[in-house]
Amino acid sequence: MRRTTSGEIIDSDNLNNFCYDNAVIVTYFGNGCFRLQSGEVSLLTNPANNRLKADVVLRTIIAPNVQAPPEEIVLPGEYEVKDIEVRGWPITKESTEKYLKTVYLVTWEDMRFVFLGHVSAMLPDDVIEEISEPDVLFVPTGEHLLSGADAAKLIKKLEPAVIIPSFFKNANEFLKALGQKGEHVEKLVFRKKDIAGAKGRIVVLEAKGQ
Repeated sequence: MRRTTSGEIIDSDNLNNFCYDNAVIVTYFGNGCFRLQSGEVSLLTNPANNRLKADVVLRTIIAPNVQAPPEEIVLPGEYEVKDIEVRGWPITKESTEKYLKTVYLVTWEDMRFVFLGHVSAMLPDDVIEEISEPDVLFVPTGEHLLSGADAAKLIKKLEPAVIIPSFFKNANEFLKALGQKGEHVEKLVFRKKDIAGAKGRIVVLEAKGQ
């Protein structure tokens, strides 16, 4: 049995039917790696190896001279694959000659997903304006990334409906900074209507091995 964020319980026999009906399943594989699936289409962020497969792969940090596979989006710009719209912005202030950081806005299933990737400081105002009020915000927190306090400041500016932390070893500092206990779940399964009216709802996903 599984429970959605709206409180609806989905058993394993009905999960496939549920996910094919415009629902999104979010699974966490540790660090910055998430898989989002809706029906037969999937999106993957920052996989550590090639064991996980998806129709679209996003990289939020990459060396400039790396030749990425064709299914991977690794640079800022505008893309569209299988009805998934992707826009990326360079985080110039945090990038160097050795690596480029990018944040992405993904529009899919009538929802906006923002992946902050590897950011470690406040975003530029022009980027904040473009990605504000997402349905789901994936925010990095931990060593060399956003502290709990800095994450809270950025979240306040972005005003997401749902917040999912990444990279954390222990989510307690992050949760304390936001003044919430959060919902701890194995997977997040939801439709747009399930998060309608939500504001700053924190979901901590259990990390699975890759």
